[in-house]
Amino acid sequence: MSTWWIFQGSGETHDGIDRLPDPPPWRTFNDTGNRTQRPEQARTYQADRETLELVNTAIFLRRPLLVTGQPGVGKSTLAYAVAHELGLGPVLRWPITSRTVVRDGLYRYDAIGRIEERNLRDFGTGDNALPDVGRFLRLGPLGTALAPSDRERVLLVDEIDKSDIDLPNDLLDAFEEGEYEIPELSRIADTVPQVTIGTSDGGRVTVDNGYVRCTKFPIVVLTSNGERDFPPAFLRRCVRLELRPPDEERLADIVQAHLGTELDERAQRLIRTFLERREHGDLATDQLLNAVYLTHKVPGGQLDPERLADLVLQYLTELG
Repeated sequence: MSTWWIFQGSGETHDGIDRLPDPPPWRTFNDTGNRTQRPEQARTYQADRETLELVNTAIFLRRPLLVTGQPGVGKSTLAYAVAHELGLGPVLRWPITSRTVVRDGLYRYDAIGRIEERNLRDFGTGDNALPDVGRFLRLGPLGTALAPSDRERVLLVDEIDKSDIDLPNDLLDAFEEGEYEIPELSRIADTVPQVTIGTSDGGRVTVDNGYVRCTKFPIVVLTSNGERDFPPAFLRRCVRLELRPPDEERLADIVQAHLGTELDERAQRLIRTFLERREHGDLATDQLLNAVYLTHKVPGGQLDPERLADLVLQYLTELG
Protein backbone atom coordinates (compact mmCIF):
# COMPACT_ATOMS: atom_id res chain seq x y z
CA MET A 1 0.00 0.00 0.00
CA SER A 2 1.37 3.45 -0.92
CA THR A 3 1.97 6.16 1.65
CA TRP A 4 -0.66 8.39 0.01
CA TRP A 5 -3.65 6.03 0.10
CA ILE A 6 -3.78 5.69 3.91
CA PHE A 7 -7.56 5.47 3.81
CA GLN A 8 -8.72 3.31 0.90
CA GLY A 9 -12.47 3.05 1.46
CA SER A 10 -12.22 -0.75 1.35
CA GLY A 11 -14.28 -1.34 4.47
CA GLU A 12 -11.55 -3.67 5.80
CA THR A 13 -9.36 -2.86 8.81
CA HIS A 14 -5.64 -2.50 8.10
CA ASP A 15 -2.51 -0.93 9.63
CA GLY A 16 -2.09 1.90 7.10
CA ILE A 17 -2.07 4.56 9.83
CA ASP A 18 1.25 3.16 11.07
CA ARG A 19 2.85 4.23 7.80
CA LEU A 20 1.67 7.81 8.07
CA PRO A 21 4.69 10.15 7.65
CA ASP A 22 5.73 12.73 10.21
CA PRO A 23 3.32 15.70 10.39
CA PRO A 24 4.18 19.20 9.18
CA PRO A 25 6.33 21.05 11.75
CA TRP A 26 3.44 23.42 12.45
CA ARG A 27 1.08 20.50 13.21
CA THR A 28 3.17 18.66 15.80
CA PHE A 29 1.46 17.81 19.09
CA ASN A 30 3.45 16.40 22.01
CA ASP A 31 4.18 16.87 25.71
CA THR A 32 7.55 18.56 25.24
CA GLY A 33 6.40 21.94 23.99
CA ASN A 34 3.60 24.42 24.39
CA ARG A 35 1.49 24.02 21.27
CA THR A 36 -0.52 27.16 22.06
CA GLN A 37 2.60 29.31 21.64
CA ARG A 38 3.20 28.29 18.00
CA PRO A 39 6.97 27.77 18.45
CA GLU A 40 7.56 26.63 14.87
CA GLN A 41 5.72 29.56 13.30
CA ALA A 42 7.39 32.04 15.66
CA ARG A 43 10.87 30.73 14.94
CA THR A 44 10.47 30.76 11.16
CA TYR A 45 8.52 34.04 10.77
CA GLN A 46 9.78 36.09 7.82
CA ALA A 47 9.48 39.85 8.44
CA ASP A 48 10.26 42.49 5.83
CA ARG A 49 11.97 45.82 6.54
CA GLU A 50 8.74 47.82 6.92
CA THR A 51 7.36 45.32 9.42
CA LEU A 52 10.55 45.51 11.49
CA GLU A 53 10.46 49.31 11.46
CA LEU A 54 6.84 49.55 12.59
CA VAL A 55 7.14 46.85 15.26
CA ASN A 56 10.10 48.66 16.77
CA THR A 57 8.24 51.97 16.53
CA ALA A 58 5.40 50.51 18.61
CA ILE A 59 7.83 49.02 21.13
CA PHE A 60 9.74 52.28 21.60
CA LEU A 61 6.58 54.39 21.89
CA ARG A 62 4.76 51.89 24.14
CA ARG A 63 1.82 52.04 21.75
CA PRO A 64 -0.42 49.25 20.41
CA LEU A 65 0.43 47.93 16.95
CA LEU A 66 -2.67 47.61 14.73
CA VAL A 67 -1.91 44.99 12.06
CA THR A 68 -4.25 44.68 9.09
CA GLY A 69 -4.17 42.39 6.10
CA GLN A 70 -5.83 39.47 4.39
CA PRO A 71 -6.34 36.21 6.28
CA GLY A 72 -3.22 34.07 6.32
CA VAL A 73 -0.57 36.78 5.83
CA GLY A 74 0.88 36.29 9.33
CA LYS A 75 -0.83 38.94 11.45
CA SER A 76 -1.28 36.79 14.56
CA THR A 77 2.01 34.96 14.07
CA LEU A 78 3.83 38.29 14.28
CA ALA A 79 2.93 38.52 17.99
CA TYR A 80 4.36 35.05 18.63
CA ALA A 81 7.52 35.91 16.68
CA VAL A 82 8.09 39.03 18.81
CA ALA A 83 7.55 37.12 22.08
CA HIS A 84 9.84 34.29 20.92
CA GLU A 85 12.70 36.49 19.75
CA LEU A 86 12.63 38.77 22.80
CA GLY A 87 12.15 35.95 25.30
CA LEU A 88 8.99 37.48 26.79
CA GLY A 89 7.18 34.28 27.69
CA PRO A 90 3.83 32.97 26.48
CA VAL A 91 1.70 35.29 24.36
CA LEU A 92 -1.47 36.42 26.11
CA ARG A 93 -4.11 35.87 23.42
CA TRP A 94 -7.50 37.57 23.60
CA PRO A 95 -9.80 36.43 20.75
CA ILE A 96 -12.52 38.97 19.97
CA THR A 97 -16.14 38.31 18.98
CA SER A 98 -19.15 40.57 18.46
CA ARG A 99 -20.15 40.00 22.10
CA THR A 100 -16.78 40.83 23.65
CA VAL A 101 -16.59 43.69 26.15
CA VAL A 102 -13.56 45.20 27.87
CA ARG A 103 -14.29 43.49 31.16
CA ASP A 104 -13.96 40.08 29.45
CA GLY A 105 -10.32 40.87 28.80
CA LEU A 106 -9.64 42.46 32.19
CA TYR A 107 -11.02 39.92 34.66
CA ARG A 108 -13.78 37.46 35.49
CA TYR A 109 -15.64 37.27 38.78
CA ASP A 110 -17.49 34.14 39.81
CA ALA A 111 -20.13 35.77 42.02
CA ILE A 112 -22.36 32.70 42.03
CA GLY A 113 -19.51 30.47 43.14
CA ARG A 114 -18.70 32.79 46.00
CA ILE A 115 -22.32 32.86 47.17
CA GLU A 116 -22.57 29.09 46.97
CA GLU A 117 -19.41 28.61 49.03
CA ARG A 118 -20.68 31.05 51.63
CA ASN A 119 -23.99 29.17 51.85
CA LEU A 120 -22.24 25.81 52.16
CA ARG A 121 -19.92 27.15 54.83
CA ASP A 122 -22.83 28.55 56.86
CA PHE A 123 -24.81 25.33 56.50
CA GLY A 124 -21.94 23.07 57.45
CA THR A 125 -20.12 24.94 60.21
CA GLY A 126 -22.00 28.06 61.10
CA ASP A 127 -18.84 30.04 60.31
CA ASN A 128 -19.88 33.53 59.20
CA ALA A 129 -16.45 34.50 57.83
CA LEU A 130 -16.51 35.48 54.18
CA PRO A 131 -14.61 33.15 51.82
CA ASP A 132 -11.45 34.51 50.25
CA VAL A 133 -12.71 36.67 47.37
CA GLY A 134 -9.46 36.17 45.46
CA ARG A 135 -10.42 32.56 44.79
CA PHE A 136 -13.34 33.76 42.68
CA LEU A 137 -11.47 36.30 40.58
CA ARG A 138 -9.20 35.64 37.61
CA LEU A 139 -7.48 38.16 35.38
CA GLY A 140 -8.11 37.91 31.65
CA PRO A 141 -5.43 38.30 28.95
CA LEU A 142 -5.67 42.10 28.93
CA GLY A 143 -5.75 42.25 32.73
CA THR A 144 -2.72 39.96 32.96
CA ALA A 145 -0.79 42.03 30.40
CA LEU A 146 -1.38 45.16 32.51
CA ALA A 147 -0.46 43.50 35.81
CA PRO A 148 2.86 44.45 37.47
CA SER A 149 5.78 42.46 36.04
CA ASP A 150 9.56 42.62 35.72
CA ARG A 151 9.42 42.37 31.92
CA GLU A 152 7.00 43.35 29.21
CA ARG A 153 4.38 40.81 28.14
CA VAL A 154 3.05 40.35 24.59
CA LEU A 155 -0.72 40.73 24.26
CA LEU A 156 -2.45 39.57 21.08
CA VAL A 157 -5.92 41.09 20.61
CA ASP A 158 -7.03 38.87 17.75
CA GLU A 159 -9.53 40.06 15.10
CA ILE A 160 -10.60 43.27 16.81
CA ASP A 161 -12.60 44.18 13.70
CA LYS A 162 -15.17 41.57 14.79
CA SER A 163 -15.94 43.54 17.94
CA ASP A 164 -18.93 45.66 18.85
CA ILE A 165 -18.56 49.23 17.63
CA ASP A 166 -17.73 50.53 21.14
CA LEU A 167 -14.91 48.16 22.08
CA PRO A 168 -11.96 49.98 20.40
CA ASN A 169 -12.75 53.24 22.19
CA ASP A 170 -13.45 51.38 25.44
CA LEU A 171 -9.93 50.00 25.30
CA LEU A 172 -8.38 53.45 25.15
CA ASP A 173 -8.64 54.14 28.88
CA ALA A 174 -6.80 50.94 29.83
CA PHE A 175 -4.12 51.53 27.18
CA GLU A 176 -3.67 55.21 28.04
CA GLU A 177 -3.61 54.87 31.83
CA GLY A 178 -2.01 51.46 32.08
CA GLU A 179 -4.31 50.59 34.96
CA TYR A 180 -7.83 49.45 35.73
CA GLU A 181 -10.14 49.00 38.69
CA ILE A 182 -11.68 45.79 39.99
CA PRO A 183 -14.79 47.17 41.74
CA GLU A 184 -15.40 43.94 43.65
CA LEU A 185 -12.06 44.55 45.40
CA SER A 186 -12.13 48.32 45.73
CA ARG A 187 -15.45 48.05 47.62
CA ILE A 188 -13.78 45.99 50.36
CA ALA A 189 -10.41 47.77 50.27
CA ASP A 190 -10.95 49.32 53.74
CA THR A 191 -11.07 45.91 55.37
CA VAL A 192 -9.14 43.81 52.83
CA PRO A 193 -6.59 46.11 51.16
CA GLN A 194 -4.61 43.33 49.48
CA VAL A 195 -6.02 40.35 47.59
CA THR A 196 -4.06 37.75 45.62
CA ILE A 197 -5.77 36.46 42.48
CA GLY A 198 -4.93 34.23 39.54
CA THR A 199 -3.84 35.36 36.08
CA SER A 200 -4.81 34.00 32.67
CA ASP A 201 -1.44 32.26 32.28
CA GLY A 202 -1.59 30.43 35.60
CA GLY A 203 0.35 32.92 37.71
CA ARG A 204 -0.65 34.93 40.77
CA VAL A 205 -0.71 38.68 41.38
CA THR A 206 -1.49 40.79 44.44
CA VAL A 207 -3.97 43.62 43.93
CA ASP A 208 -3.72 46.68 46.19
CA ASN A 209 -6.88 48.61 47.07
CA GLY A 210 -8.76 47.24 44.09
CA TYR A 211 -6.49 48.69 41.37
CA VAL A 212 -4.11 46.96 38.99
CA ARG A 213 -1.37 49.06 37.39
CA CYS A 214 1.33 47.93 35.00
CA THR A 215 5.02 48.51 35.67
CA LYS A 216 6.01 47.60 32.09
CA PHE A 217 3.59 48.50 29.31
CA PRO A 218 2.91 45.36 27.26
CA ILE A 219 3.71 44.92 23.59
CA VAL A 220 0.17 44.96 22.19
CA VAL A 221 -0.59 43.51 18.75
CA LEU A 222 -4.15 44.05 17.51
CA THR A 223 -5.09 42.21 14.33
CA SER A 224 -7.78 43.13 11.82
CA ASN A 225 -8.94 41.57 8.58
CA GLY A 226 -10.14 44.99 7.44
CA GLU A 227 -13.84 44.22 7.85
CA ARG A 228 -14.59 47.60 9.45
CA ASP A 229 -13.20 51.08 10.06
CA PHE A 230 -11.99 52.27 13.45
CA PRO A 231 -12.67 55.63 15.12
CA PRO A 232 -9.98 58.33 14.73
CA ALA A 233 -9.38 58.51 18.49
CA PHE A 234 -8.42 54.85 18.45
CA LEU A 235 -6.31 55.03 15.29
CA ARG A 236 -4.21 57.97 16.46
CA ARG A 237 -3.12 55.99 19.51
CA CYS A 238 -1.98 53.01 17.45
CA VAL A 239 1.00 52.37 15.22
CA ARG A 240 -0.48 50.95 12.02
CA LEU A 241 1.00 48.17 9.91
CA GLU A 242 -0.54 46.67 6.78
CA LEU A 243 0.82 43.24 5.91
CA ARG A 244 0.69 42.60 2.19
CA PRO A 245 0.63 39.14 0.61
CA PRO A 246 4.21 37.92 0.04
CA ASP A 247 5.69 37.93 -3.46
CA GLU A 248 7.35 34.94 -5.14
CA GLU A 249 10.75 35.50 -3.54
CA ARG A 250 9.33 35.82 -0.03
CA LEU A 251 7.07 32.83 -0.56
CA ALA A 252 10.12 30.74 -1.45
CA ASP A 253 11.89 31.98 1.69
CA ILE A 254 8.84 31.18 3.85
CA VAL A 255 8.54 27.66 2.44
CA GLN A 256 12.23 26.94 2.95
CA ALA A 257 12.18 28.36 6.47
CA HIS A 258 9.30 26.08 7.48
CA LEU A 259 10.28 22.91 5.65
CA GLY A 260 14.05 23.28 5.78
CA THR A 261 14.75 21.90 2.32
CA GLU A 262 15.66 23.25 -1.07
CA LEU A 263 12.66 23.77 -3.34
CA ASP A 264 12.34 21.09 -5.95
CA GLU A 265 10.63 21.51 -9.32
CA ARG A 266 7.21 20.44 -8.00
CA ALA A 267 7.38 22.95 -5.12
CA GLN A 268 8.36 25.76 -7.49
CA ARG A 269 5.44 24.88 -9.76
CA LEU A 270 3.12 25.04 -6.76
CA ILE A 271 4.39 28.49 -5.85
CA ARG A 272 3.71 29.71 -9.38
CA THR A 273 0.26 28.12 -9.33
CA PHE A 274 -0.44 29.73 -5.95
CA LEU A 275 0.49 33.17 -7.28
CA GLU A 276 -1.65 32.71 -10.40
CA ARG A 277 -4.67 31.64 -8.38
CA ARG A 278 -4.18 34.41 -5.82
CA GLU A 279 -4.83 36.97 -8.56
CA HIS A 280 -8.41 35.70 -8.81
CA GLY A 281 -9.32 35.12 -5.13
CA ASP A 282 -8.14 35.04 -1.53
CA LEU A 283 -5.57 32.41 -0.60
CA ALA A 284 -3.46 32.07 2.56
CA THR A 285 0.24 31.31 2.73
CA ASP A 286 -0.31 28.34 5.01
CA GLN A 287 -2.33 26.70 2.22
CA LEU A 288 0.79 26.83 0.06
CA LEU A 289 2.86 25.36 2.90
CA ASN A 290 0.40 22.48 3.21
CA ALA A 291 0.61 21.82 -0.52
CA VAL A 292 4.42 21.88 -0.61
CA TYR A 293 4.57 19.60 2.44
CA LEU A 294 2.51 17.04 0.54
CA THR A 295 4.91 17.18 -2.42
CA HIS A 296 7.66 16.06 -0.03
CA LYS A 297 5.62 13.26 1.51
CA VAL A 298 3.65 11.82 -1.41
CA PRO A 299 5.72 9.69 -3.82
CA GLY A 300 6.18 11.26 -7.23
CA GLY A 301 3.57 10.37 -9.77
CA GLN A 302 0.84 9.63 -7.23
CA LEU A 303 -0.37 13.23 -6.94
CA ASP A 304 0.63 15.81 -9.55
CA PRO A 305 0.90 19.51 -8.57
CA GLU A 306 -2.22 20.48 -10.53
CA ARG A 307 -4.38 18.00 -8.63
CA LEU A 308 -2.68 18.99 -5.38
CA ALA A 309 -3.54 22.62 -6.06
CA ASP A 310 -7.19 21.67 -6.54
CA LEU A 311 -7.22 19.81 -3.22
CA VAL A 312 -5.43 22.36 -1.03
CA LEU A 313 -5.45 25.78 -2.71
CA GLN A 314 -9.17 26.41 -2.32
CA TYR A 315 -10.32 30.02 -2.23
CA LEU A 316 -11.19 31.44 1.17
CA THR A 317 -14.11 33.48 -0.15
CA GLU A 318 -16.66 32.89 -2.85
CA LEU A 319 -15.62 34.19 -6.25
CA GLY A 320 -17.79 36.88 -7.75
